[in-house]
Amino acid sequence: METVRGVLHPQALGSATTGPANKSQLSPSTFWLMGIPGLEHLHVWIGIPFCSMYIVAVMGNVTILAVVRAERSLHEPMFIFLCMLSVTDLVLSTSTLPRMLCLFWMGDHDIAFDACLAQMFFIHSFTAMESGFFLAMAIDRYVAICDPLRHATILTHSRIAQMGAAVALRGVGFFSPHPILLKQLPYCRTRIIAHTYCEFMAVVKLACVDTGATKRYSLTVAFGIGSCDCFFIALSYVLILHAVFRLPSREASLKALGTCGSHVCVIVVFYSTAGFTFLTHRFGHHVAPQVHILVANMYLLVPPFLNPIVYGVRTKKIRDNVLSTLRVKGRC
Repeated sequence: METVRGVLHPQALGSATTGPANKSQLSPSTFWLMGIPGLEHLHVWIGIPFCSMYIVAVMGNVTILAVVRAERSLHEPMFIFLCMLSVTDLVLSTSTLPRMLCLFWMGDHDIAFDACLAQMFFIHSFTAMESGFFLAMAIDRYVAICDPLRHATILTHSRIAQMGAAVALRGVGFFSPHPILLKQLPYCRTRIIAHTYCEFMAVVKLACVDTGATKRYSLTVAFGIGSCDCFFIALSYVLILHAVFRLPSREASLKALGTCGSHVCVIVVFYSTAGFTFLTHRFGHHVAPQVHILVANMYLLVPPFLNPIVYGVRTKKIRDNVLSTLRVKGRC
């Protein structure tokens, strides 16, 4: 029988035996999300900053979408890519936070197997899309700063749509096999997921067959997408910095550096937390579970929270449009 900190959970009973009957069991009807091991007594308090970040993320990203849609002067490559990133952030945060808060505040640990697989698909595919849109925005900044006269002809609306579709198809295509593969596995060990959400590696470890090939596929895809995007983003910003330092005006150089610096900070937070989670699954067997899970939550929560602030508040055109709208409403 499975125990969680010495407390038996009824969902886990009957799943730890390894007889022939269990080998034929295709999948459990529900899984049991543990939350953050060792910090169960702090779940209520941990949920407060998580909920606050989620509210800011939703309000900020919805505001960006509304402002860009309403103001035709913002229908430029940078703001179109920003809208794509905002939609990705909304899906990514909404696929995890509400369910996580139910766990933290209402003790709702059970999650249906199909719902678990759906959550897993949204998390991994939209994380890949987030990475892709960061790369698209870096390319846009590179063209805008290094070749400004050809910016409009290089990044046309049709080319932007093609880039957005390619990023979306890549995320869906590479991560659609995840739920399909897990759906076929037998689960006869336990139904307890030591995590706050249905993450692929946390679920695949529960299978009672050899999943080496499945794990290698997931790790290869995640590493391949992340490392390629990260390399080209870094290359773009190196070329941008090279061009910025050659600008004749010191004021223009500082303005470009300030804009790029804030963008780089968001990207570093995303890739550092995602990279830590990836490497912990592969090599970090001695990392404390609560540290691993908290960081895994950060790379899903912090970028959607920071993106509207960095890309919205610090972008003059968006900031001015929001302020003018608020002033008009204040007069009414």
